[in-house]
Formats: sequence, C-alpha cells, structure tokens
Amino acid sequence: MRLPRYAQIWGPGYFADRMRRCMAGPVKRVWLAVADHFEPLWRKPDSATANRRVAQWAAEWPQIAECERDSAGQPPQYTFFFPEEEYRHEFLKPLASMARAGIADVEIHLHHDGEGRRDFIDRITGFCRTLHQEYGMLRKRDGRLAFGFIHGNWALDNSRPDGRRCGLNDEITILRELGCYADFTMPSGAAPTQARKVNSIYWATDDPDAPKSYDGGPDVAPGGGVEGDLLMIPGPFGLRWAERLLPRIEFGDLSHSDPPTEYRARRWFELGPRIGGDLFLKLHTHGCQEKNAEVLLAQGGLRNLFHWVAEEARRQNAEIYFVTAWQMFLAVEALRLRQNPRAVVAAAQAAPELAPA
Repeated sequence: MRLPRYAQIWGPGYFADRMRRCMAGPVKRVWLAVADHFEPLWRKPDSATANRRVAQWAAEWPQIAECERDSAGQPPQYTFFFPEEEYRHEFLKPLASMARAGIADVEIHLHHDGEGRRDFIDRITGFCRTLHQEYGMLRKRDGRLAFGFIHGNWALDNSRPDGRRCGLNDEITILRELGCYADFTMPSGAAPTQARKVNSIYWATDDPDAPKSYDGGPDVAPGGGVEGDLLMIPGPFGLRWAERLLPRIEFGDLSHSDPPTEYRARRWFELGPRIGGDLFLKLHTHGCQEKNAEVLLAQGGLRNLFHWVAEEARRQNAEIYFVTAWQMFLAVEALRLRQNPRAVVAAAQAAPELAPA
C-alpha cells in the first residue's frame, strides 16, 4: 500500500502514537477550538470583495454561535488569526466586536519571506501594539502582551527545504522573546513542513542555527516537568480509512474539499492530543476563501461541527468545552500546574481581560 506524501517525516511518530493510544484511558473533558487563518486579501481582491468576506463572517458567525452550548453553558468560540500584513481598520473592527460579544477572539498570523530578524520583530511588536491599543485585543502575561501565533505558509522556523516563506532559523527563540504563549501552526499535513511529532502538546526547544526545531520535544506533563522555548498546540493528525480505498490524511482542515462530517468528528476524538483524560481538538480553516465560507457558513458546516463534536463527547460521557485559542492554552497551563482547568477557563470567560478599545 502506498502511503500519502512525506510519510517518512510523520509516519514513525504517527504509528508510535497509535500504539500509545491503545493504553489510553477514557476521555473526561474535550476542549474544542477553531483557528481561522483569516485572510481577507487572499489572492489580492479588490476592496469590495475583501470587505464582503469580512462582513459575511460578521453577519453569520454570531447566528451560528447560538446553535449549541457546552458543558458550562458557553456558546461556540472562534479564533481569527489575522495576518499582520493585511491589517486594515475596517477588517479588524467587526472581529473585535465579536470578541467583545464573547464569541470570538483575535490572535496573530504572519507571512514573511527572508526579510530578516529585525523586520520580523518590528512587525510582530507593532501589530501586537495596534491590536491592543486600537481594539483592546490580546492580554498581558508576565507584564507584557501575549499572543498566539500561526505562521503563514506553514513555514514555521524556516522549515521549508528551500528556505522560502520564512528565513529565520531562530524564529522559535524570537517568538518566545516577543511573548508568544503558544504556536498553533501545526499540523501542515502532507508537506515537508509537517512536524515529526504528532498528536501531542509539547515543548519545542530552539536550535538557532538550524531550521525546524519544532520537530520534537517533551510532552506537557501534569505537575510541570521539562519545558522548552515554545509551547506547541497542534491539531489532530493521522489517516482516515473509511472513505476510499487509499487512506486520506486527516489534519483538522475544514474546507470545501474536506468539510466536517460525523465520521471526521469521531476520528478527531481518536487522534487529538491528550493530557491525561483531557482531549484537545484544535481545528483550522481559511474562512475568507469563498468556497470554504460557503461550506462552513451557508451550508451549515460549522453548525454541524459543533453539534457532532458535542454529541460525540456526550456519547463518551465526557464534558465538552468550546474555547478560543487563548482559553485552550489556559486549560493546558492549568493541567501543567495541576490546577482545575474548568475553573481557570471559566474565570477567563467571566473576566476576559480585554483592554478598553
């Protein structure tokens, strides 16, 4: 049987994970987050098209967020990872409004290609400042602004073999120094940027002289344990066997070519990273692409997704919690510190710490 592309990268880690899962206990809590690589200027449209993309989400996501409630009575959440290079006030204003309504959040997405360390630092720090001062987004942690991150083109830490779409071997170190609380880029699927380590929440330790330092690292463990430079919170990764003769890569992508289904929801439960009895499902999409928006919004893909995941959690007698990327990090951090993740996340939802806009 021919495996999907780049199996030499992810295959050993994936099959080792499958063996470990045979001994895993039941799921007790499920934490679900949707991370949108939200790019209004995808394929360089005119202003009317870009504004229409944002307006569609601003109009329809609040309605979808009314469709379901989690075990704490909270609505579905959605995290817009917004590209620094696409910043416009008219794009951010409606996203910030949804965040203040308690149904969304905004974090940082960035595309770059060899511009250098100083440029990268200036872009991140400047955008953090803008999000916080102009829109009240982001929170302070240890006295400085903290942000979640998704790298454009999946090329975190200069991981493409050709060195394009990044150029910084010390990117993980830089992100840590700038206040990145976790990276949500992975998985990238059947691509050379895919990490060797899959289906684990873990610490990446940077080698500033080499690319792709997130290929492995120690798992997050209750009570602390070994840490590293950057916390990695990836989505589910593996093979799907039920839909066709040859297996298909599952990497948590929500798109017109791979829409949410009940079978996929069940598979996410089998694949997603776990810390003890807590299962973390970080799914991703590119919601500004019209075909994806059609499937997720108009055709009910997101509405169905939250229902199917909640139903599967109930079937497994597990609690389900809808969270933003930040709240997912808080749950991970609570488990690491042997705190109650439900209480920590509930406190954050009750007092989200967003600055006055």
